[in-house]
Amino acid sequence: MTKVVERFLRYVKYDTKSDEESTLKPSTKNQLVFAKSLADELTEIGLSDISLDENGYVMATLYSNIEKALPAVGFIAHMDTSPDMSGTNVNPKLIENYDGKDIILDAEENIILKTEEFPDIKNYIGQTLITTDGTTLLGADDKAGIAEIISAMEELINHPDIPHGTIKIAFTPDEEIGAGADAFDVEKFAADFAYTIDGGTIGELEYENFNASKAKVTIKGRNVHPGSAKNKMKNAVLIGHEFQSMLPQDETPANTEGYEGFFHLDSFNGNVEQVHMSYIIRDFNLEHLQTRKSLISDAVNQINLKYGEDTASVELKDQYLNMKEKIKPVMHIVDNAKLAMEQVGIKPLIRPIRGGTDGSRLSYMGLPTPNIFTGGENFHGRFEYIPAFAMEKAVEVILKIVEIYSK
Repeated sequence: MTKVVERFLRYVKYDTKSDEESTLKPSTKNQLVFAKSLADELTEIGLSDISLDENGYVMATLYSNIEKALPAVGFIAHMDTSPDMSGTNVNPKLIENYDGKDIILDAEENIILKTEEFPDIKNYIGQTLITTDGTTLLGADDKAGIAEIISAMEELINHPDIPHGTIKIAFTPDEEIGAGADAFDVEKFAADFAYTIDGGTIGELEYENFNASKAKVTIKGRNVHPGSAKNKMKNAVLIGHEFQSMLPQDETPANTEGYEGFFHLDSFNGNVEQVHMSYIIRDFNLEHLQTRKSLISDAVNQINLKYGEDTASVELKDQYLNMKEKIKPVMHIVDNAKLAMEQVGIKPLIRPIRGGTDGSRLSYMGLPTPNIFTGGENFHGRFEYIPAFAMEKAVEVILKIVEIYSK
């Protein structure tokens, strides 16, 4: 078992699920436990300037072993896992020499990773796969990224003859709830540019992401006994369904791809008296995002015209912007990542991120930060898996980027 795989299997045992409703920083205390263990490990392997601040950010430095002036390159990954699926008691399975057939994750509960539903898994026939046991997520998003960065740093420390400039690394909390860059100290990090190691399929290289907003819609109803409800009851559940029907029905995550934006209703809770609906709103074009936000507001107004003032209300909040505008002036960081992949035998897959990344906000904070693959698939759920060789290749890519910038 390679070092990066061993690290990953150890890291996923930490439950670091973030919590959007929490007021803590980081949002869950378990993230601090994991952060402390990482800081200790960085000390053990010999990195410098190791810090763990009160908000849960871990930073460290590997200083240059070359006399000439070189840019300081950063590598960043996040410690938390998705709040949408349990990360408690993760028990990964190793599937050696994968045969291309369905994988039984949990025989008792009949949870099966089916090739019919996830055909991309057949790309990894003959490889060692790491899967869940069917009861939790795996945590490759983004503990694989952490394992890959640390393994690359250890390789450089153990081989001081390999030339390199100054390298900065950081591990952030709460990326999954959009807060990963909230208290990131760019000045302290002191990198000229960075890469998040936080993508999926081997070869992914991304420097565009969604513009993102979220909306919390509240519908207020009126409950009376159903036997005498005529012309009196306002059923907030039914009004909520009506509200959803006012939005474009084909512009949802399940019906979009590539550069297509969407409205995603990710929670619907309540009863006749009151309903709370939570949306995430995404588009690569900022003007189109504003149009989507206007559609939400217009639907609220229509509901109020029909059912009475204050029946519906909405809180709209912008989350992050497309980092493309901040990356374009320094496209060498994308070009060199592409070159690094090619030189280690990987076909670069340059595509937009249909999601968020710490890199998008960091880029607007003055640290241009495109994104590189970890190698994982089916993030955030029980069917998540990662090929061991993809993590090994990610380590090679990190080392090759360092080599390219040392010349």
